[in-house]
Amino acid sequence: MDQDKMHLVNKIFNNETIRTVWDKEQEKYYISVVDIVGIVSESENPQTYWRVLKKRLKDEGNETVTNCNALKLKAKDGKYRMTDVVDIEGMFRIIESIPSKNAEPIKQWLAKLGSERINETFDPSIAVQRAVDLYRTKGYDEKWIAKRVKSIQDRKQLTDVWKDGGITEPDEYAILTNEIYKEWSGMTAQQYKFFKGLRKESLRDNMTDVEVILADLGEIATREIAREKNPKGLKENIEVAKRGGKIAGNTRRALEDEIGKSVITSNNALSYEYIAEKELETK
Repeated sequence: MDQDKMHLVNKIFNNETIRTVWDKEQEKYYISVVDIVGIVSESENPQTYWRVLKKRLKDEGNETVTNCNALKLKAKDGKYRMTDVVDIEGMFRIIESIPSKNAEPIKQWLAKLGSERINETFDPSIAVQRAVDLYRTKGYDEKWIAKRVKSIQDRKQLTDVWKDGGITEPDEYAILTNEIYKEWSGMTAQQYKFFKGLRKESLRDNMTDVEVILADLGEIATREIAREKNPKGLKENIEVAKRGGKIAGNTRRALEDEIGKSVITSNNALSYEYIAEKELETK
């Protein structure tokens, strides 16, 4: 899969070339604003169009401009130049700011998505069915999907226990999850994703059945220990997370001793890979 293209973005723009950069630290894509503006506005000079639009948005206090970063992207002449980029959310906000017939289908699509999400707040089963349908489209079988839905429920029970223990911030949930993963896999969740060659894709969706069982065991063990010990605050919950992860780690080592090989694999579910990114030029 070419790292300079992102399937979603290209699909939205009918496979026009949109330069994108993957930030592995923040785990998000950044997209060239000029490329978006050029395609949507059909301007002969997208740089000028964006400069005028950028000033207008800034005058209006639009946060999209405030959150607009600049990165070195490869130009048509092969050289790398500083280029304004935004994330996915920023991309859509810019599109909504451009009065063009090319933007209308995308605006209609966004409106449809918004309507669907509102409907899901009234009937959550719609969201569940949407997830099941997406997994089917990706080629997962029914038994796998049933297990995946169950693991999502188990995860929610764990986060509820953490919440009762005073854990409320997303960073804290990530820290605790990483402690569990490090104990049984030797890697943080982010390192594990990198090991499997993943970006935005779900780590759980790309695990083998054994890896999923170990991940589930680590989280379930952590949940049950937390229910009994009632830890409070991040420090105490970290100790419990390590104990829960260690139980899964012991299980992993016992299995590996029996079969004589590691159960941790770099394979992902759909057998795809990203081409290694070329280092951006600094000159």
